[in-house]
Amino acid sequence: MSKTIKKIGVLTSGGDAPGMNAAIRSVVRTCAYYKIECVGIYRGYQGMIEGDFKEMGPRSVNNIINKGGTVLKSARSKEFKTKEGREKAYQHLVAAGIDALVIIGGDGSFTGAEIFNAEFGLPVMGIPGTIDNDIFGTSHTLGYDTALNTVVEVIDKIRDTASSHNRLFFVEVMGRDAGHLALNSGIGAGAEEILIPEENLGLDRLLESLQKSKTSGKSSSIVVIAEGDKIGKNVFELKDYVDENLPEYDVRVSVLGHMQRGGAPSCFDRVLASRFGVKAVESLLEGKSNFMVGLLNDKVALTPLEQAIKGNTEIDRELLRVSDIMST
Repeated sequence: MSKTIKKIGVLTSGGDAPGMNAAIRSVVRTCAYYKIECVGIYRGYQGMIEGDFKEMGPRSVNNIINKGGTVLKSARSKEFKTKEGREKAYQHLVAAGIDALVIIGGDGSFTGAEIFNAEFGLPVMGIPGTIDNDIFGTSHTLGYDTALNTVVEVIDKIRDTASSHNRLFFVEVMGRDAGHLALNSGIGAGAEEILIPEENLGLDRLLESLQKSKTSGKSSSIVVIAEGDKIGKNVFELKDYVDENLPEYDVRVSVLGHMQRGGAPSCFDRVLASRFGVKAVESLLEGKSNFMVGLLNDKVALTPLEQAIKGNTEIDRELLRVSDIMST
């Protein structure tokens, strides 16, 4: 790591998340602050293979802190998974004089960074960006807070119509194989039941709970379901099952989909992205590599990339208990 870093490349990879632009801005401006050059790499690893680079200065990131998505675009790259693809990418980086990389993305992006570093020795630093909040080594990933607020706002609107018509709504939220988004937004939106992959409630328990709600005088219900939940294969099959077994319920399904990934980032995500960007660049300049920047106990901290990729995020047991009590 003795080589002095004069130019840092930054890219976004994998699914987009609100706050990615704020992180790009932070990386670019931190580089400018320390008087080193910064290069934006378009379309993630695919753009690296194709040499799709652009020099970025502090003014080129004006007015992006408040925008969702990523100005550098994101793409999934099959070619980067091959040795030849990575070799091509490395040659472009060498030609552009890029000495180190900041990768904003999820565990797939970090795996790519690990392999790339092992092969070519280029220092890499990761910033976690995904609405799923499923990366080990940080209590919050970029975009998670914004997605929570988006989901709660939408469920509030669904509740208006659910209560007007005495309906039962199944609301499916994103989260891949992790229930963080469903659990937190479910509690925040006052859902009657929350189904997440980490806790297999079983169909009988769901029916029992809905039956209880009906008996206790609840005329409408909201059930939040994580997309990776194992209980009902998919949300529409779950609806059919309830229709069959509890015909007194008028059931509707709402799949929130990609709206959860968009929108202006919350203040929390903007501040977090700014902190992560500064830490990533400073860590590279200190000679560190193969770490992910994260938030642990409200402090910005580094976790080895390998742990961030392999580690599992735990669901908060206390929140499960709160959710249980709140659905009384």
